Amino acid sequence: MTVVGIVLAVSVPASIRFYESMQYRQAIRDTVTLLAAARHRAVSTGEAQDVVINPQRRLVVLGKERRKLPKTVEIVVNTAREVNREDAGVIRFYPEGGSSGGGLDIERPGVGGVAIKVDWLLGSVSHEAYDFD
Repeated sequence: MTVVGIVLAVSVPASIRFYESMQYRQAIRDTVTLLAAARHRAVSTGEAQDVVINPQRRLVVLGKERRKLPKTVEIVVNTAREVNREDAGVIRFYPEGGSSGGGLDIERPGVGGVAIKVDWLLGSVSHEAYDFD
């Protein structure tokens, strides 16, 4: 019985951390994929595409596609004021391949984060992990 108790005491917290880590990585993948899809859609349709990022609601939206990010992450948005909305940052992708530029950070409090950047000239999407030091 004590062995089972020890195993549970160790494995349950580890399982929770693993699950939160999975959610965090999926949030990054979803966001990068949505931004890349917006660029592709803008070029292929010839119409500007807006990706709307609402940090308070943890939402990333492209048209009818919505990605709700987990409560275990924080979002910091860096976008051009000209295209922003009241409660959200906007990254606009243009038909010629460029964008309004900007980016966002998806952070795990106390652990680190990922800076996702959108190049204004080429509209390319990149990301880089960082730690809190």
